[in-house]
Amino acid sequence: MNHFAHLQDLAARIGSEIGLSDWLTVDQARIDLFAQATGDHQWIHVDAERAAQGPYGGTVAHGFLTLSLLPELSRTAFAVDDVRMGINYGLGKVRFPAPVKCGARLRGRFKLMAFEPLPGGAQLTVEVTMEVEGGTKPVCVAESLSRRFT
Repeated sequence: MNHFAHLQDLAARIGSEIGLSDWLTVDQARIDLFAQATGDHQWIHVDAERAAQGPYGGTVAHGFLTLSLLPELSRTAFAVDDVRMGINYGLGKVRFPAPVKCGARLRGRFKLMAFEPLPGGAQLTVEVTMEVEGGTKPVCVAESLSRRFT
């Protein structure tokens, strides 16, 4: 994990990677809980027997489940010591170039694209590229906008 002492220290890091997360396993229990929480019970996610005959040879995570892992991945990628509060401000472009097969391990690469000062803090635009262990394509690429306050 990368630690930055002050939020302002990130201003000099625009265009560079600011963190790489730990690996996180996406198992069927997580996929099923997400299906339960969202009401998205499509067979490709929750029916292992049917999905085994499908295009991926097994169940895959919901794209929005993959995206929802962004905060957990971020937590292990970088921290700013003087930030007392952060809020999700939104997303820019989001793409899911490859599926996340059940049992896959993911990690996120965090690249700072913009730093905009705000009263008492800053708005960060971070390009997050989620990769699957052993994969050749990212499973999610998203532009995350957050506001951090000191």
